[in-house]
Amino acid sequence: MKNLLFIVSFLFLICFASSLTLVSCQNKEEKTATSVDETATKILGQELFEGEGNCIACHKPDQKIIGPSLQDIAKVYKEKNASIVLFLKEESEPIIDPSQYDIMKTNFAITKSMSDDQLKALEDYILNFSK
Repeated sequence: MKNLLFIVSFLFLICFASSLTLVSCQNKEEKTATSVDETATKILGQELFEGEGNCIACHKPDQKIIGPSLQDIAKVYKEKNASIVLFLKEESEPIIDPSQYDIMKTNFAITKSMSDDQLKALEDYILNFSK
């Protein structure tokens, strides 16, 4: 009887330990997939900002050139819980420097041709500059 109880207890421990390992591995894989997705989005956003979008011609990370800095954009959009994507689609009003809006309008032809995923990646990249 003691042997049977020992065997049942041993099997229970093995099953319990296996399920913990399985859950642990699953969480680790989910975290890895999430960080890979976030990294890919950040890279895409930077590529669009510096390349196809030509945003870098007017916006720098920490200084105003023609347009506001990325730090200023990120700060204001986060504070106001506003959408950069909607602005780039020309579906919302400018909230940082409306006097520069006419200059920015020339770039809407570029941003309107981008997919929602590209615009979201661009927004995520910009929002990463908030302090």
